[in-house]
Amino acid sequence: MKRLLPALLLAAAAVQAQTEAPWVWRLPPDVPAPRVPADNPMSAAKVELGRHLFYDRRLSVNGTLACAGCHEQRRAFTDGRALAVGATGEKTGRNAQQLANVAWHSTYTWANPALTTLERQVLVPIFGTDPVEMGVDDGNREAILGRLRADPAAVARFAAAFPGEAAPLNFANVGRALAAFQRTLISLDSRYDRAQRGELRLTVAERRGRDLFFGEKAECFHCHSGFNFNDQTVHVRSREAATPFHNTGQYDLDGRGAYPLGNRGVYEISGRPEDMGAFRAPSLRNVAVTAPYLHDGSLKTLAEVVRTYAAGGRLTRSGPLAGDGRRNPYKSELIGSIRLSPREQADLVAFLKTLTDEAFLHDPRFADPAASVPRPGER
Repeated sequence: MKRLLPALLLAAAAVQAQTEAPWVWRLPPDVPAPRVPADNPMSAAKVELGRHLFYDRRLSVNGTLACAGCHEQRRAFTDGRALAVGATGEKTGRNAQQLANVAWHSTYTWANPALTTLERQVLVPIFGTDPVEMGVDDGNREAILGRLRADPAAVARFAAAFPGEAAPLNFANVGRALAAFQRTLISLDSRYDRAQRGELRLTVAERRGRDLFFGEKAECFHCHSGFNFNDQTVHVRSREAATPFHNTGQYDLDGRGAYPLGNRGVYEISGRPEDMGAFRAPSLRNVAVTAPYLHDGSLKTLAEVVRTYAAGGRLTRSGPLAGDGRRNPYKSELIGSIRLSPREQADLVAFLKTLTDEAFLHDPRFADPAASVPRPGER
């Protein structure tokens, strides 16, 4: 026992240091730190708890699905499906979004202006009922927490992450820990970033695509700008958070602008006609590995996405979604017919592929604690 005491004291001191040490954001000089809620400060212990919870299937109603089930690291935390699938097999109405740099988002999910913090967002898939994702509800939440309370390691991680709390193992702290972990999913080391730092030179095609992307001919940068390649970014120096949403002319079912039921964007919350089909412009970080695309996963390749936007929207000639989205009366004025040659479209795709951050896709800090990290080329 006397021999064990020093080791136990050292272990306790290490846990305390991990809990109390101030969090340091290691970011490029031109990237400001993200906002962090005052009631959920960052700590190494909290991030590590969040990482374990992110990969823990016990948080779902039937123990079959973890957050990582719809957010795979090698796909920049997407799932490769058009629509995500919940624990009970029910499909969601939307494509699973990538999680790189979510710490800087102004709003979360595809079309909810009121959802402005990760702490609130992470509880949506856990408790949501339409559709069911993780399937937690008032009838089973205590049983699900009981699975964790029966695990001494999980109990210890909650205690370290939330010191001083009498009963830290609860769903509020599940949300706080998951949010803290997701704030660390930072991707800023793509070939594009390295070229910007002068560490490498992009190919001729990639440079042509870059010039198109940031130029007025292709106009991509209007919705995909800044270090995160989107137009909803907030940080510690922001005076106010911009929250634009866009109708990009994907559908027009009735000739008066209608989008498919259950996928009508901000309109479903606001009820305002001008919000029909309005969705958040996602970050294009790692976009080459996050197929399929759009809010409903209806475009399969980057080439198809570029072609659709170059046409000013999508014409669907037949079937239940038939209509000319290019003529949607609520389409954003930023989406116009853009004349791009086949080579120019290919150049844009080449540039978009430079936004892939291979280190991020295989960083062991973001991987399942219980599994080895897949390397490039492994499946």
